[in-house]
Amino acid sequence: MTYDLTPMKAPRTAGAALRALTALVENSVTGAILSKKLLTDAGVLALRGVPAEETLPVPPGLPGVAPENALPPGAAMDAGAMELGHATPRGFAFETAADFAAAYTAGDATPVQVAERVLEWTKATEAMTPKMRVFIAQKADDLLAQAEASAARYRDGKTLGPLDGVPIAVKDELDQVPYHSTVGTSYLGKSAATSDATVVARLRAAGALLIGKTNMHEMGMGVTGLNPHHGACRNPYDPGHATGGSSSGPAAAVAAGFCPIAVGADGGGSIRIPSSLCGIVGLKATFGRISEHGAAPLCWSVAHVGPMAATVRDTALGYAMMAGPDAADGNSLAQPMPHLDDLLKTDLSGLKIGMFRPWFEHADDDVVSRCRDAVKALTDAGATVVDVEIPELGLLRSVHLVTIVSEMAAAHLRHFAPHRTDYGLDTRLNLALARRLTAYDYVHAQRHRVRLAGHFQQVLQKVDVLVTPTTGRTAPPLPADALVTGESNLPVTDQIMRFAPPGNLIGLPGISVPAGYDAAGLPVGLQIMGRAWEEHTLLRMALVVENAVERLQPKVHKRLLA
Repeated sequence: MTYDLTPMKAPRTAGAALRALTALVENSVTGAILSKKLLTDAGVLALRGVPAEETLPVPPGLPGVAPENALPPGAAMDAGAMELGHATPRGFAFETAADFAAAYTAGDATPVQVAERVLEWTKATEAMTPKMRVFIAQKADDLLAQAEASAARYRDGKTLGPLDGVPIAVKDELDQVPYHSTVGTSYLGKSAATSDATVVARLRAAGALLIGKTNMHEMGMGVTGLNPHHGACRNPYDPGHATGGSSSGPAAAVAAGFCPIAVGADGGGSIRIPSSLCGIVGLKATFGRISEHGAAPLCWSVAHVGPMAATVRDTALGYAMMAGPDAADGNSLAQPMPHLDDLLKTDLSGLKIGMFRPWFEHADDDVVSRCRDAVKALTDAGATVVDVEIPELGLLRSVHLVTIVSEMAAAHLRHFAPHRTDYGLDTRLNLALARRLTAYDYVHAQRHRVRLAGHFQQVLQKVDVLVTPTTGRTAPPLPADALVTGESNLPVTDQIMRFAPPGNLIGLPGISVPAGYDAAGLPVGLQIMGRAWEEHTLLRMALVVENAVERLQPKVHKRLLA
């Protein structure tokens, strides 16, 4: 079988050059010619020449269960009854949700003290050179009021469970009272949210301290975390490097010690990519497993909300709190019961790991080496590696690109004309190109999507999971000429996104777990993808990898507990 995922090639532009290119693409005369060249470079136009015979089910090729097996709205795991245990990390130990609960119970700290330290740490990171730009907004009065209520519950012995008083950050793509939801733009969110997104409401009901709205790549249309409106979010392992995106702020918040858990969103790797580049854990669950209600409707058929955390146990805890059907999100209703059975069972005997070696090895040397080490940890625990082949990965990349940018352009249909010049230049260029696509480009892509889903489903009948690096490289440097304008850098975007799109296009669950570091000390992540609704298997295997990897402390990090 031919491995067809070839690297993308196109000139990089930023600053004045990006400004000029964007103007030319938007021009009615020059735009058609330039758009054709740029869309060809991205592999989009070649898709038109690939025949598709498939018809479209609804939803197109995404996981589902028979209606008789669907859960009632609101069904959820009893996270309070779960015994996740305390982690015994190798190397640097991040503070965990269990650490916060233990400190509060013992009287070594209070939720109010932690809230005050969060606010102090935010001010400190904003006084650094360069500024870390983790948060878009943080309301001290709201946070302290939450903390006072949690402290009272601890005093009265009426805590709400394992997340009571635990700080959690939320990506600014999701509604959270009393904040505005800017989605990383300069013009959205002029009014404060009047209700919480479902996952935010569930975390609030569990007593979590919602510490603020975090930064993100504008509109989710990028994977570096560059944002000309709110500032580039900086990587705590090296502030001169990118966080990854688009959930840049949640990843940086966890890595910098603001919180053990954060809420991200993922349409093309936006949970897994920044988790990998910032050295934390990120879970993109099965499509529909976690409610999208209250998240900005940017790319509805590939969109996922999910937990990002310092450890696998905290990722599992966040998942337990968030997952389950929601009457406000029809896509969430047809699912079996979420569970975490065998999470702590480290004997992986009987589990089969699928590896498509040309794909697995299509990354920088340090990345491949660390990921091989992580796979060895899995085989040492009893799992076996099975060589598999997956056709049409190059086509899948194009199909995902057409799908996500078409949906994003449609989502901003009414905003584009009045706010065209309010977007950062990279987002503005991407939207201009997306608007050159046609209805038949989108429908044609969805027909291919059905067949592509079948390829993965066939492979996953033979193995339990598929493994790849999470990204093809570690965090790239943040170039000075892109800080104000953003950048168009197709080769770097392609490297970063190389392994992420199948999970979104097909709706399969995927997790990124730290696998080590490159020669410069920048984090490497291993991605594990599995069958629909089998997040528990991914978390169990990720825990084995975590137990084998020695963690390093980020350069920018603070402990909140005394």
